[in-house]
Amino acid sequence: MQLIKNIDQIDRPYRNSVITIGNFDGVHLGHQALFSKVLEKSGELDGTSVAMTFEPHPVRVLKLNAYHPLITLYEQKVELIADLGIDVLVCIPFTMEFASISAKAFIEDILVKLIGIKGIVVGEDYSFGKNREGNIDMLMEYGKRFGFEVSVVKGLSISDNLSGRISSTRIRDLISTGRMNEAQKMLGRYYQIRGTVVSGRNRGGRLLGFPTANINLYDELSPKAGVYAVTVDIDNKKYKGVANIGYSPTFDDHIFTVEVHILGFKDEIYNKKIRVNFIKRLRDEKKFSDVSELSGQIEKDISKAKDILVP
Repeated sequence: MQLIKNIDQIDRPYRNSVITIGNFDGVHLGHQALFSKVLEKSGELDGTSVAMTFEPHPVRVLKLNAYHPLITLYEQKVELIADLGIDVLVCIPFTMEFASISAKAFIEDILVKLIGIKGIVVGEDYSFGKNREGNIDMLMEYGKRFGFEVSVVKGLSISDNLSGRISSTRIRDLISTGRMNEAQKMLGRYYQIRGTVVSGRNRGGRLLGFPTANINLYDELSPKAGVYAVTVDIDNKKYKGVANIGYSPTFDDHIFTVEVHILGFKDEIYNKKIRVNFIKRLRDEKKFSDVSELSGQIEKDISKAKDILVP
């Protein structure tokens, strides 16, 4: 996949390009339906499949750097879109200047002249341009004028007592309340956080007998505090583990941590990047009377995780 980090890098229109546009936070099953339609349409035209997204998330610019935790960090979003087979990802630096572009100018100057679109795939509630003045009817009108097709993909819903449409907002709510299985059904994969292993407080192995890999969260969404069965990706290998997210109330130090005990793993991984996939929430955080009681509970957590993480 070709990654374009600024539209100034585009020196000529793409061949028979079909595009979809969005923030794509989560690259969930609803987003994947859009990408699938883009691939279908570009294939019919023997053309180029294109996705356009924005960095940072527009909410952070339009609402004065408001805190808006992400389901997928930029790096992961790019990887996921590439894995789906899209030819070109255009990532536009989102600024107030870009936000002021009219819907008309966006279509004519960027989509038609720069990208050279022959087709655009959007969701049924798509809007764009300054003050969100552009809509599907406008796209249809300009499509007739400039010779591109507009395809509208209806929002996806899933069964299993999860009524309504799949959306990033719903997934964000599921993750923040610890409902990882339901989030997985909307994402099409388990929720993942990633980071570099940092020094902890030297008590996992020393005090408890269960060494942990500690990572810091930055812009990504944190699952609800508690203990989880997880898998951990290290150097393209997958391991089973148990993760604790929260404030370690037994030690009463009020410091938010993400600590992962990787089952049967003894290698040194400080400063190494790891990826943690959240499979199931096991329990809330709890304050134990002493270290011995906490160690006993960790043993029970590991036993539950092993049952859940059976190959």
